[in-house]
Amino acid sequence: MSFLTSIQHYFQAHSLPILALIGLVALVSFYFGKLTKTIRLPLIIGYMFFGVIIGPSFLGILTPSIQSQLSFITEIALGFVALTIGLELNLNDLRKQGAGIISIIFAESFGAFILVFFVVWLVTGNIVLALIFGSIAPASAPAGTVAVIKEYRAKGPLTKALYAVVGFDDGLGIIIFGFASAIAKNILNNQAGISSGGFFSLILTPLKEIALSIIIGLIVGALFCILVRKLKSSSDYFIHIFGIVLLMVGLSHAFHLSLILTNMTAGILIINTQRHNLIESMHKELTNVIPLLFILFFTLAGTSLRIGVLPSLGFLGIAYILARSAGLIGGSRLGALFGKVSKNVRNYIGLGILSQAGVAIGLSLIVKQDFGGLGKVVETTGTALVTSGDQIGTIVITTVTATCIFFEIVGPILTKIALKKAGEINVEEPE
Repeated sequence: MSFLTSIQHYFQAHSLPILALIGLVALVSFYFGKLTKTIRLPLIIGYMFFGVIIGPSFLGILTPSIQSQLSFITEIALGFVALTIGLELNLNDLRKQGAGIISIIFAESFGAFILVFFVVWLVTGNIVLALIFGSIAPASAPAGTVAVIKEYRAKGPLTKALYAVVGFDDGLGIIIFGFASAIAKNILNNQAGISSGGFFSLILTPLKEIALSIIIGLIVGALFCILVRKLKSSSDYFIHIFGIVLLMVGLSHAFHLSLILTNMTAGILIINTQRHNLIESMHKELTNVIPLLFILFFTLAGTSLRIGVLPSLGFLGIAYILARSAGLIGGSRLGALFGKVSKNVRNYIGLGILSQAGVAIGLSLIVKQDFGGLGKVVETTGTALVTSGDQIGTIVITTVTATCIFFEIVGPILTKIALKKAGEINVEEPE
């Protein structure tokens, strides 16, 4: 312990330049990933574990201030992940899987929403809290699933289904959250005797976000298709890929859009309109850059995991974990049954979609911000008035942050198990 304390004191007294810190993190995290491979766990578990060690939970080398400075890396990595998902969604392939994929996406999303809603309502007796937790439950973390697929070079029907589900369910999740939060705000405003301005005005924002995200993705994707028509060099392809991802991430940030939907839409447009050799070249270039982005992304994700909040998980957090897991697994199985998909997809897809992180935490931050001051005054702290909306915001962000730690660790492990049982990890695990 004294050794760790001396390291902590050293970095507090001698702050490294940001670029040196990024380089050091990339190198050390790489070897932590290799260590987890020796115990047959996905590489990203090692990256996140190293992130926890250097984050505020232990050594505090990557302080919240430094994490804020490095947040652009997380956004860029998510942009590349979303583009990669889009490039896997060939509409002809999806048609071969039939309506089963759509059935799975709707069933797992609404399954998680409905089950979490009723369980949280039963546990707390608070319908507003139940609506919020239910609407956050469908949100997934596609980066974890994609990282495992890429690491083990998985191929097959389950792999294709996973790409589609984790790609599209975030969009459906945002719509569900928009409707549920609008209803929740109406309830709180009615309790306080305030007019809310109407239900439809409240749901307009998430619908506009989704529509504009798709439009921006289509425009930038079309621009990319025009620019690369006469390119032949692979390095030229990479420059254009890097350029459009940064452009879409920047536009999404500026206009408060979903960078996942924006980049995924561009990828879908590209794979369904461009020649096969261009798509192959893009996959090759992405294969070269994605591993580094995963190292940085999941290490930074690890620094954001506050292990200290785990004791506050409580019965509500455990109920949320169990209900969300049952809703996603049961819902996806039910959707696969109605959609008449293959046995492997039906049996294992639920295990591959449990990861939850960035989008869920982002939605909980929206709740914390938008629900502040809503509802009845429930207590007075000094001169400040605490409303029921304030309490809900605090409960949601604390519980979601704690449960995301569980899902981010368990999710990738279960994804690997699902792919292995489905027989889609057909090569020896890479060293």
